[in-house]
Amino acid sequence: MLYWLMKWVLLGPLMRVAFRPRVEGAQHLPRRGGALVASNHLAVIDSFVLPLMVPRRMSFPAKAEYFTQPGVVGTLKRWFFTGMGQIPIERGNGRAARAALDTGIGVLREGRLFGIYPEGTRSPDGRLYKGRTGVARMALEAGVPVVPVAMIDTDKANPVGSRFWRPHRIGIRIGAPLDFSRYHGITDDRQVERAITDEVMDAIRVLSEQEYVDVYASTAKKEQEAPEAA
Repeated sequence: MLYWLMKWVLLGPLMRVAFRPRVEGAQHLPRRGGALVASNHLAVIDSFVLPLMVPRRMSFPAKAEYFTQPGVVGTLKRWFFTGMGQIPIERGNGRAARAALDTGIGVLREGRLFGIYPEGTRSPDGRLYKGRTGVARMALEAGVPVVPVAMIDTDKANPVGSRFWRPHRIGIRIGAPLDFSRYHGITDDRQVERAITDEVMDAIRVLSEQEYVDVYASTAKKEQEAPEAA
């Protein structure tokens, strides 16, 4: 109930006025059944715009801290992120990463849409970076298709370092689902996981028309921060 209130009454209408989003290829989202929605990641606002603008309800992972903060502010944050359909995920060590994957797989097996950013973090400069293989593991273990998505100009509506959103037209391009059933039964094969991930990233690249960089975004961020720190 809260999700639909956010989508159609509270936040969704405001976003439609402020950002005038163009949604292309919505027909590619499966009408029913689980699917992994893999998107590029330009800005924090991506996690709000995408689930509010697609026809089906969609969940995204969010830091567990958003749901556990005490006090009135914490209650409001918990209410807001729950209403946005976001699911708390612990971040940190390998065990936390595995738990995050399991959470997403559980959502997919329930026949729902689950969003993921294969880059792992926001792009530091608007380019598309190498994907993490978690997207492949989830698709294989849940047995679902991967729907590639490109967010367009969300970094202009929500610039890095800015606490405020700015009115700017944005776009969402949704590609045809990628079927990886040919790999059914294969698990813990790094070559297969890398091949699937690269195929997903190439589909996102075509949709977004971004320049592709064959390194992880987190690595690029560290390299950029090192000279500044020095």
